[in-house]
Amino acid sequence: MTPAAAEPTESKPLRADARRNRARVLEAAESVFAAKGTGAPTEEVARAAGVGIGTVFRHFPTKEALLEAVLIARLHRFADEAEAVVAADSADPGAAFFTFLAGWIEMSSAKNAYFEALTAAGVTVPKEKSGIGGRLLGALGVLLSRAQAAGAVREDLVTGELITIIIGVAKAAEYAGPDARLRDRAVTILFDGLRPSAGERR
Repeated sequence: MTPAAAEPTESKPLRADARRNRARVLEAAESVFAAKGTGAPTEEVARAAGVGIGTVFRHFPTKEALLEAVLIARLHRFADEAEAVVAADSADPGAAFFTFLAGWIEMSSAKNAYFEALTAAGVTVPKEKSGIGGRLLGALGVLLSRAQAAGAVREDLVTGELITIIIGVAKAAEYAGPDARLRDRAVTILFDGLRPSAGERR
């Protein structure tokens, strides 16, 4: 992803009203794409944001630029949330870990949809920015260690294995489509496999 996709396309700093319009477009785009998929038209995003289509294209010259900006904003926000969970140092490390993991699985499914839409449009999408990925891995490592120390997660699990599992379950969630019961069941089975067996529990 190019850094420019996440920043205003203008070379000069945006006025306050232009910044507000850009933020409204991003917020509306995320809601529209979440509800109707990444194929939803840009005109619908403009209507949801309460701005004209020209305003959307002044900030995001193409639909792909808008998709990429929404994706990057979501990833940054999730990284912020991950670090906030770590800083909170929950009294229930197991619950904190599994809640975070469920959020990451959901985020991975959404990210895949954006990547696929961009790739289909001929846009080359590099791997996730190392800065964001490093922040998420750091948070995951801390939460995993705390949950293991509390006896809520099996002791032989490492973060590298978790990433592979997250990717697999995110794909399973995509396969389930609108079937919420099937998606929840897949995540439940995953979580059961991450917990220590009866003989290992403290």
